[in-house]
Amino acid sequence: MRHARPLALSLLTAALCCALPAAAQDITPAQRPEVVAASKAVQAQVVDWRRHFHQHPELSNREEQTARRVAEELRKLGLQPRTGIAHHGVTAIITGGRPGPRIALRADMDALPVTERNSLPFASKATATYRGETVGVMHACGHDAHTGILLGVAKSLVAMQDQLPGEVMLVFQPSEEGAPAGEEGGASLMLEEGLFADFKPEAMFGLHVFSSIPVGRIGVRQGPLMAASDSFNLKVIGRQTHGSRPWGGVDPIVAMADVIGTAQTIVSRRTDISKLPAVVTFGAIKGGIRYNIIPDDVEVVGTIRTFDEGMRQKIFADLKNVATHVAAAHGARVEANVPDSDGNPVTVNDPALTARMTPSLKAVVGADNVIEPPLQMGAEDFSFYAREVPSMFFFVGSTAKGTDPLTAPSNHSPEFMLDEGALDVGLRALLQVTLDYLHGGS
Repeated sequence: MRHARPLALSLLTAALCCALPAAAQDITPAQRPEVVAASKAVQAQVVDWRRHFHQHPELSNREEQTARRVAEELRKLGLQPRTGIAHHGVTAIITGGRPGPRIALRADMDALPVTERNSLPFASKATATYRGETVGVMHACGHDAHTGILLGVAKSLVAMQDQLPGEVMLVFQPSEEGAPAGEEGGASLMLEEGLFADFKPEAMFGLHVFSSIPVGRIGVRQGPLMAASDSFNLKVIGRQTHGSRPWGGVDPIVAMADVIGTAQTIVSRRTDISKLPAVVTFGAIKGGIRYNIIPDDVEVVGTIRTFDEGMRQKIFADLKNVATHVAAAHGARVEANVPDSDGNPVTVNDPALTARMTPSLKAVVGADNVIEPPLQMGAEDFSFYAREVPSMFFFVGSTAKGTDPLTAPSNHSPEFMLDEGALDVGLRALLQVTLDYLHGGS
């Protein structure tokens, strides 16, 4: 998940989400006994899996060992995994003993270029190369939990396979955090490479552990849930000179500083955020190598988050315009790649499916513990699946009780700390949703 903290909703955004039908509000099914039994049977194994993946994280499009372990575990269950989809994606199909619907369940597997700062016995010590630099690698967004949970669901479903109606596709996806520069990956590439060519589900489900919600709670909403995400790259090109003679060249550092400052007005002064929120963020800047040399160029990368296509395109144009003209005012020029790749669309939960399956989530944690979160500026490439089939994506609280979720280290933080109680909640929630859907309930 391309993470961002929650943003308070305006009253107008409530119109984006349909109200739950009365039947869905008034009738909450009980937690299935087979879900309770499965939780007890596989809980310890899910914890072990999660800790293994946490200790051995791999960056996007580099999940070779993770994918190998996932495939091995699926084979132990008697399944026949398909590997190598979108580089390191793994899928498997569980065919029930009775006819019924087809659905898909997804977990992402990649980690982030983050150096862990937690004192866990299974803390990551891994390093890798990212954008030409040696970096720490950490499951700072919880994908290790998602992978462990889906393996637990797989084991539980196989145990009841003879009585299971329908078919379930397990999707272990690489590169949710985004493929490295010059590469393709993630959900879009899995679809391009035929994920649904021979198995088209009628519904798809996914989850994400979330630091802004306490453990024991689940967040879900109909309609738009997470923002569209686009990345950009700006390079301001000046002319190198000695630091003692700035007039002898064109200083791209000063020019880029002005570009970054002026770009803050795109959202604050040029975008109507009373309708929907938007974000323009600069995430990295690189230029120069020595204290007394003004370099030839400076490069920045960043992200744009939106919920509306018209707003999205206008921000692209505004950022190009600001970069071009501000740089020119300094005597520099700019190479503006806005966006610099295909981004993620808005993640939209199918309203009818979400209304139907929300009672299943309430059955797991209680009605009072299922909340409707505000629109999230974080993004998810689960959105690509949701454009293909009706889908529901929900958040599983991961911050320990007694810790304020609003001040706890967020997803993507080097101090992100998952309360492992979230593993059990996620397992029971995903399994309950799966069984209720397959059996035609909720």
